[in-house]
Amino acid sequence: MLEDDVLHLAQITIEQLIAKQATIATAESCTGGLIAGALTSVPGSSEAVFGGYVTYSNEAKTQMLGVPVHLLEDVGAVSKEVACAMAEGAQRISGATISVAVTGIAGPGGGSPEKPVGLVHFACADEDGSCHIVRNFKEMERDEVREETVRVALTLVLARLDQRHLP
Repeated sequence: MLEDDVLHLAQITIEQLIAKQATIATAESCTGGLIAGALTSVPGSSEAVFGGYVTYSNEAKTQMLGVPVHLLEDVGAVSKEVACAMAEGAQRISGATISVAVTGIAGPGGGSPEKPVGLVHFACADEDGSCHIVRNFKEMERDEVREETVRVALTLVLARLDQRHLP
């Protein structure tokens, strides 16, 4: 179960989307659908949530979102380039107003010196293009990394919505 502050962020996000007559799609790897789950926990969220893509494997990222195989081979799934490609693919394929994507290493294994456990890349995409941020949630357990990823993703969506002047 997600913390109350995360669910409150989801409620604010849904309210903002509805107020702007906007829709959202999620593209999730390390969170496995938690962002979509947080958003859809809000009553009335069907007015704003298109849906979500859980693309845990590289094959799913390619097949469902159109992430180029060469990106995955060249820079790896946990990268700015792949996060942006995931967000852009989700927004393009769904037709949603905005999308958010996350790809990272929740742990406890799977990390490396270049890409440690807790490293997460975030991206949002809309008609104006995409934006990216990266966070390293080192010293956190798997569930904490996943929850903090949801928190940051919703905050990124809200920031992106605030920059937009939708009807």
